[in-house]
Parts: sequence; structure tokens; C-alpha cells
Amino acid sequence: MNLSHRVGSRFHTASLEASSSANNSFAEGSGEMSPGPSIPLRRAALFLAAISISCFVLYRAADSLSFSPPIFDLSSYLDNEEPKLEDVLSKAATRDRTVVLTTLNAAWAAPGSVIDLFFESFRIGEETSQILDHLVIVALDAKAYSRCLELHKHCFSLVTEGVDFSREAYFMTRSYLKMMWRRIDLLRSVLEMGYNFVFTDADVMWFRNPFPRFYMYADFQIACDHYLGRSNDLHNRPNGGFNFVRSNNRTILFYKYWYASRLRFPGYHDQDVLNFLKAEPFVFRIGLKMRFLNTAYFGGLCEPSRDLNLVRTMHANCCYGMESKLHDLRIMLQDWKDFMSLPLHLKQSSGFSWKVPQNCSLDSLRRYDESVEDDEESDPPGESQD
Repeated sequence: MNLSHRVGSRFHTASLEASSSANNSFAEGSGEMSPGPSIPLRRAALFLAAISISCFVLYRAADSLSFSPPIFDLSSYLDNEEPKLEDVLSKAATRDRTVVLTTLNAAWAAPGSVIDLFFESFRIGEETSQILDHLVIVALDAKAYSRCLELHKHCFSLVTEGVDFSREAYFMTRSYLKMMWRRIDLLRSVLEMGYNFVFTDADVMWFRNPFPRFYMYADFQIACDHYLGRSNDLHNRPNGGFNFVRSNNRTILFYKYWYASRLRFPGYHDQDVLNFLKAEPFVFRIGLKMRFLNTAYFGGLCEPSRDLNLVRTMHANCCYGMESKLHDLRIMLQDWKDFMSLPLHLKQSSGFSWKVPQNCSLDSLRRYDESVEDDEESDPPGESQD
């Protein structure tokens, strides 16, 4: 029904009610007709009419504006909360589309743990602090992602459904293997997006800018647990905790092949499988240029760099257990500080050397039986490593 008609109808009804009241008063009175509605009744009728007309005008005005309240888009907010990998990479990359990548779980992210020592090495190293602008931390669980956001500007959350990477993944346990193979698949996707990368474990200390020591024309170059003296010797023992890979068709094919080969070699981690693959015909057929990095520059606790004037990075490899790893990493950082405090002539002639390994050694590594039940639940909190 038209609102203007209802307003008129209400006005007419009010007038009739006022007349009826007057007629009743006439019947109850002297029997003489009243001269008409009293002044208060006329005012009430006019007031009702004014209210009705005002409501009508406001209704039409609101209708013509088609007003609707603002809506908060929660899904958009959540998308912004955890950005896509390619968005994070694009913000961190150098002009030639190179990034530095590391992975992090809750155990290594705890205050005073590995990630804090990792950042310290960049701060005290030579020409390393600016490299942090190109570092992307890939968090493997919610706690690690939260800590990353406290420490750094380039963070990506990579949570694998049904897998808990937050606890210590001891060397060669099932959780360790899952973590290592998840990493290989992630790096494959980075290459497919067109980004070159330096992958570094967070227990690799960066003491000097490594880029000047990389091979210019190599597709894939990797640090070693044991280096035999020649960069193209396939008998070198590689360590997947530090490598530089250029994005091209050869490296993309190689990473796909490497990841798929986990099914051919169940129970082995990525380094073991790489040792099986590096001499296979497929690698030669795709033309992959592979080089192994000299431990004189890219050392580790398995085979420390002997000359601190040459060292670029040092890896806390060949180490079992969080406490041992943290102990030796702290000594390593202090060794570097002591060396850097020496006068130039003493740096070159003093024969200063590392005081590590101490708690870490090849003997400290233990290979867990894959048949042990519930190894994930029995492992104490902490973190893993090679």
C-alpha cells in the first residue's frame, strides 16, 4: 500500500475518533449539540499528521540513496596476513632474481637458540649484514612463523598438513627425512618461479660474503662434508645444508628428478640420494653443470676451514643434539670475534685456528632405526640436524 495513502487514512481516522468522542459527550450532556472538537484534539491530530509525513520523507530519502553498511572482508585480511611465496620472494630478491633461503621450526626459533646465532653471524661478519635484506625465512610451523615476524621482514609460512615439524627432528628419524624432502620440493618450486637461490641451514654461520667464491658458470654448487681437492670430483661428499643454484631448465629438471628419486631410495635422506644421482646418466644427459665448494672457504665441523683469512661460512654439521650444537656454535662465533680483534699482521701470521669441534663430532651422529615405533612422540623437544 502507498505510504501517502496510509498517512491520509490515519489523519482521517483521528478526526473521526475526535468527532465520535464529541458526540458521546453530547449524548451524556444536556442533549444540545457541541460546537465541535476541542482545541487539544485538533493539536493531537495535527501532531500525528506531521510525524507521519516526516517518516515518509525519511523513508524515501534512504531508499533513493540505497544505503548499506560496510562489510569487513576477513578472507582478504587473512590473505594479507600470510602472503604467498612468490610475493615474499619478489620483495626479497636482488635485481638478478636471487634470494637467500633458510627453513625454521619452533625448536630452532626459540629465543637463544640457533636462529639468534644465525643472525649474529651476519651482524659480525664482513660484508654480510646487507645480505639479510635478501633472506627469506621459511617457517615450518606456527611458532616459527610468529618468531620470524618478530625478527625479520621476509617470512613465509609453510605448514604441511598432518606433519608436525615443530619438534626436534633427530638425524635420520622419520620426521627428519620428511623435513629434508619437503625442503627439496620447496626449492624446486622456487626454481620454477624463476629465482636463483642460496639455500643455507640456519646453523651455517656467515662470516664473509660468499658470492665472490661461487663458480660463475655452474648451475648447481654445493658445500661438502669432505672435499677431495677438485671442484668437479664426483667423489666429493656433498652437504645439502648450503648450496647455490641458478634457475634454468637444467636445474628444474634435476630437482624434479631428485625429489622423485626418494621413492627409489626409501629411508635415505636427500644427501645420500644426491650421492647416488650425481654420476647417473640423467645428470649428464640434461647437461647440468655441478660443482663442489672447497671447505677452505665453506667449512664445517666435519671438515673445518683451516685459515680464518679465507673462510666464508662454517656449518655446525656432524653434530647430534641441540645442546652440543649450540655449545660449539657459540664457541665458533667467539673464535671469529677474537680473530677479528687481532691486528692485521697477526691475522696473517698468527696461525689462529678454530677451537671447535668440541661437543660435536662424527662420532656423535647416531642413525635411528626406521622401524622404531612412535619416534616422533618419544623425541624430546628441540631441533634436528645433519
